[in-house]
Amino acid sequence: MVQLGLGDSITLPCGVKIKNRFLKSAMSESLATVDHAPTEELCRLYGVWAQGGSGLVVTGNVMIDSQALGEPRNVVIENERDLAELQRLARKGTEHNTHLWVQLNHPGKQSLKLLSKEAVAPSAIPLGPGYDRLFAPPRELKEQEIEALIERFARAAEIGKKAGFTGVQIHAAHGYLINQFLSPLHNQRSDGWGGSLENRMRFVIEVYQAIRDRVGSEYPVGIKLNSTDFMKGGFSEEESMAVIKKLAELGIDLIEISGGNYESPNFVGKNLQPAQGSREAYFLDFAEKAKGVTDTPMAVTGGFRSARGMKLALENGVEMVGLARSMAVDPDLPNRILQGEPYESPIRPIQTGIKVIDRIALLEVTWYEQQIERISKGKPTKPYYPPLLSLLQTIWKSGGQVFQKRRASK
Repeated sequence: MVQLGLGDSITLPCGVKIKNRFLKSAMSESLATVDHAPTEELCRLYGVWAQGGSGLVVTGNVMIDSQALGEPRNVVIENERDLAELQRLARKGTEHNTHLWVQLNHPGKQSLKLLSKEAVAPSAIPLGPGYDRLFAPPRELKEQEIEALIERFARAAEIGKKAGFTGVQIHAAHGYLINQFLSPLHNQRSDGWGGSLENRMRFVIEVYQAIRDRVGSEYPVGIKLNSTDFMKGGFSEEESMAVIKKLAELGIDLIEISGGNYESPNFVGKNLQPAQGSREAYFLDFAEKAKGVTDTPMAVTGGFRSARGMKLALENGVEMVGLARSMAVDPDLPNRILQGEPYESPIRPIQTGIKVIDRIALLEVTWYEQQIERISKGKPTKPYYPPLLSLLQTIWKSGGQVFQKRRASK
């Protein structure tokens, strides 16, 4: 057996080669214009990450519908209105032989009240107790609306390819719309889109097939998928394994494993422990099990604390190492590791002491968005920025951006 290194290239099932085993996983940036076009700051950010050494960089949430946003100032791809700006972003992000994939998403019910007039979901089931302060109860999608959303995913992928992104990642994790369809807890439909796992996975399968029809067999299409939702009655490991097997049979190119949702925010490391033994990644044990049902390349994101832990993940069968928050603090991290530095992560939990904020792990997203914003402006990051100051900055920024969004839409 050949022992792989972090600097070794990987060839995907579609035939595309990626220069090394580092994947800069998606993180929301909230750096688009008020009408959701890429900005110069966003181009600068992805230029920095491309220079940082990752073989593959995945964008933050790019939404397929401007009326359904996950965060303020998401980039949205609905048509070719912003093609020139998307092309500039793709050019910067693909410098240094770096792959830049566009992550496509729809938030479903996980859209803040302040951002969306109406939330939609597979079923009219709200998020758990306490979340009604931030999220509106969703309306159940009609079948023709589901079919229209599939077309939106496909069209956005087609435009992304035209713009110069070198691949697409379908966001089917973290409690967003596709994950909601997969979950028996959130999808309680009685038609062909709900009930059995076969029906619940129909949405993600049709999204994948529609995208593949538009971009062709030689263009990378990957997916971010939960290993489990970590919720009683939710999407389970056994169901995730079945979805992985089906997508692999259909030709998916890369599967990134994660877990959790806003109600159980394990995707930011909350309530999670690393894999057994000396291994670090949260979802490594599941990824190893999944390798028993497919040879499709797999990436694991979350929990990596050292260069040694990353190398050990490759030795245990994972093809790519996903880095997210550490890249928001140190965008040059892959280069440092490839040059032989004995990296140890400075990442720590971001806590304010305010229970409702800490419970949904809000700052585990927004604190890092603020570091990302500093990179986008050519400023150094602040690894020890106080959480309470970060919270105040988040409240001020979100309120201002929501006002701008409403004013711009009049």
